[in-house]
Amino acid sequence: MTGASGPRLELTGISKSFPGVRALDGVALCVEAGSIHALLGENGAGKSTLIKIMTGVHRPDAGEMRLDGRPVRFANPREAIAAGVGVVHQERNLIPRFSVGENILLDRIAAGTFAPIDYGAIEKEAQRWLRELDLAIDPRETVSRLSVARMQLVEIARALSLQSRLLLMDEPTASLTEHEAVALFALLRRLAGQGVSIVFVSHKLEEVLDICDAVTVLRDGRNACESRPMSGLGRADLVRLMIGRGERIPAVPPRRPPGQPALELHGVATAAGHRGISLSVRHGEIVGLYGLVGAGRSELARAIIGRDRITAGEVKINGRTARIGSVREALERYRIGYVSEDRKQEGLILAHSVLGNAGITLWSTLARGFGWLRDATVSRAALPVLRGLEVRTPSLRQPVGNLSGGNQQKVSLAKWLAAGVEILIVDEPTVGIDVRTKAYFHELILGLAAEGKAVLVISSDMPEIITLADRIVVIDDFRIAGDVANDRDYDRMSHAIMERIHGQTGSEDDTTKGQAVAPLHHH
Repeated sequence: MTGASGPRLELTGISKSFPGVRALDGVALCVEAGSIHALLGENGAGKSTLIKIMTGVHRPDAGEMRLDGRPVRFANPREAIAAGVGVVHQERNLIPRFSVGENILLDRIAAGTFAPIDYGAIEKEAQRWLRELDLAIDPRETVSRLSVARMQLVEIARALSLQSRLLLMDEPTASLTEHEAVALFALLRRLAGQGVSIVFVSHKLEEVLDICDAVTVLRDGRNACESRPMSGLGRADLVRLMIGRGERIPAVPPRRPPGQPALELHGVATAAGHRGISLSVRHGEIVGLYGLVGAGRSELARAIIGRDRITAGEVKINGRTARIGSVREALERYRIGYVSEDRKQEGLILAHSVLGNAGITLWSTLARGFGWLRDATVSRAALPVLRGLEVRTPSLRQPVGNLSGGNQQKVSLAKWLAAGVEILIVDEPTVGIDVRTKAYFHELILGLAAEGKAVLVISSDMPEIITLADRIVVIDDFRIAGDVANDRDYDRMSHAIMERIHGQTGSEDDTTKGQAVAPLHHH
């Protein structure tokens, strides 16, 4: 790095407790000026709590924080912003009904409460930061109309617009494809070269190894590794520091050949803009749906389950034409479940209990027999699934919003498994999830297919798609760009997928040989 040297941020002896939980216990962290510093740990290790202390969301119970050598303690996030600390939180903090430009410049708009708002200036300034991310979005677009991935990029543009000396990034690429992440990393390297310090939280260890200069690892709220250079460390070293043992690679269980088609789309068009979509998923098969941000992946899933309108074409379930008008009908009539990529906004009711969320898909079925529901009734149906998924919670009455990201994702999946779905659509199954839980989820999805369930996996994580899918359907600009059989050779498959996205022609045999496009960099 060419930026300034010396500590930008120093934390010593940071501790923080919540009722019944000691989240941080004497944590230390030292971030040099002009460096990209990885902060790693499993879900629940204390990373997000530490970031909230650095940004004034929480106040530490003990310990000291120094910024450029001076002791600081922020009473609120505005004080942190004024001191030059910017953040991209794992949970998006955008206002859905505001425009992209208003969200990017929100802190400056709010600062001048009684001043007239110059919307032309907002659009011009917002466009500057969108261009930095090579992001073709109209600053006047309402945020609620964007995909989750594009919301993530707007959140990053907002943080960049503050021109902070210290930039904290909590899972900034969680919803991004490899293509978008590469553009972001080029920008982060440029910022570091200008002396900006970056704390980078990610469960994607290949990214960490690629971009970070130094690393701090937390395990159970304590330092497993304190601010050491990244040089000499490999993926296996980071995994051992995070979980205390080596990584478990999910095995593909023996499976019978796939059965008859469970879900078929024939020439489907949607109100979201899809045209001529044809694909199928058979019983006992995992089909991966891969595409870049804005390609129409999640929008297609929502149309299948009745959340968006299908305007043409035919949907078949088990060989019979289906007209699905709602999520409830998808579940109760056709046994289709959908694990949303946005578990906090769509997948879970954060204020409700773990049991309430896991049993929500059972309410109408159980109520038919009993007329009203008791926790014991729901518990008998949902508890075996929660135990099977090893959901870690102090109590089934615990609000699901208090759980770690990995355990929230387990509950989001549990509600569909408890309902006994036969077709499961999983959108970004491991976004924001640590390496141990990610391997567990992969084994679980592979096991569901082995039981005969039809699984459609949507993911922006290329290694994940190649690990899980029997076939990979490539979607680009709301159209199917190809369908490739998966031999799980990363280089060959990444060639084939990217060729389809970039519109290169050739037979499947040609593309799977991977001769037309240079290999993507992969650790």
